[in-house]
Amino acid sequence: MLKVQEIRELIKLVDQSTIDEFEYEHEGSKIKMKKSAAAEAAVVQPAAVQRPIEVPVQQPAVSAASIQETAPAAVQEAPKETVQEADLHKITSPMVGTFYASPSPDADVYVKSGSKVSKDSVVCIVEAMKLFNEIEAEVNGEIVEILVKDGQLVEYGQPLFLVKPE
Repeated sequence: MLKVQEIRELIKLVDQSTIDEFEYEHEGSKIKMKKSAAAEAAVVQPAAVQRPIEVPVQQPAVSAASIQETAPAAVQEAPKETVQEADLHKITSPMVGTFYASPSPDADVYVKSGSKVSKDSVVCIVEAMKLFNEIEAEVNGEIVEILVKDGQLVEYGQPLFLVKPE
């Protein structure tokens, strides 16, 4: 059986490619993915199990022109840009993984907008392959904006926080 991380990688590769449908069989497991708007899930079927397991698939990337034709008005809105963004330091993800704002689900978040940080302050955790990596602020300053949500998948180099340096 394929691991969840391997399935995620397959989904990402199919999403970034131009193919619309992908089917893969390995050691009794079968994965079938479709990019069409009607199919929004990949189905994983081990040979011994009759009931499919559904894994959510992110919608494929689309051009701005097609978003304007098909998406609701709320999606068409461009992300907000901070006027003084050039003066701000971006804390970026050093790896692909899952962003966590707190050390555990029941604990308080490391930082909020307006929090003061020093360059060695832990601001979040990025979990990759069951390893929890503490991410430090890198600069002394104040957190201006948190750019990702708790539990969100992040890419290498993706901005996580905007910090106003002191």
